[in-house]
Amino acid sequence: MLAARGLSAGYGNGPVVRDLNLEVHAGEVVTLLGPNGAGKTTTLLALAGAIPSAGGEVLLAGAVTTAALHERCRRGLSLVPEERSVIMDLTVRENLRVGRCDPDLALAVFPELAEHLDRRAGLLSGGQQQMVTLARALARRPTVLLADELSLGLAPRVVDRLLAAVRAAADDGLAVILVEQHVRSALSIADRVHVLRHGALAWSGTAAQARADRETLLGAYLSPGRPADSGNGAPSGNGALSGPRA
Repeated sequence: MLAARGLSAGYGNGPVVRDLNLEVHAGEVVTLLGPNGAGKTTTLLALAGAIPSAGGEVLLAGAVTTAALHERCRRGLSLVPEERSVIMDLTVRENLRVGRCDPDLALAVFPELAEHLDRRAGLLSGGQQQMVTLARALARRPTVLLADELSLGLAPRVVDRLLAAVRAAADDGLAVILVEQHVRSALSIADRVHVLRHGALAWSGTAAQARADRETLLGAYLSPGRPADSGNGAPSGNGALSGPRA
């Protein structure tokens, strides 16, 4: 449903991510892990068309695209950015309407929002605001969801609720690329995993492989050496970067 082929992207002073190859299929969750500054958010923004690529290509539904974010959204892509994207002065109902989504489907995803429909979003808790954001994205019936740090600043119980909704949507056929620092929670819903380090893939494999071999996953975070090309094993060595958050 979405793929990168030799993708490079950045912000004007040289690429942050380089020669990246990845893809996501309908019905699966692909998780991007890595230390701060590894290029995870840059990757999502380039895939979404929010920033231009500096090389390589992005394919949406099998066709190469250079379209801007709003055009990719019209073609079935939804992006949940790291920043809270609810409109604080609007009610929950109005936020859903602005998102041009099916409100009944939004409430089916998060029934607990029903009692807050006429409440201003700025008065909701952080977890409730993130539920509105994710519900709005899913209720547009996208084919691809890109989600960046859904868990940021939220309690574990809320994180589990959000990620369960993402997994359920994937089980219904949605293709998901998820950036997440809560590694254990992310691996519990993921099908495949990529670890980014210094803007390149350091390790790739299935979530089952990552869960079974935590040392390999940690090695991909910590090694200061040249990133590996595949998931056949992590580079060796020690570094100053912190490992994944459990």
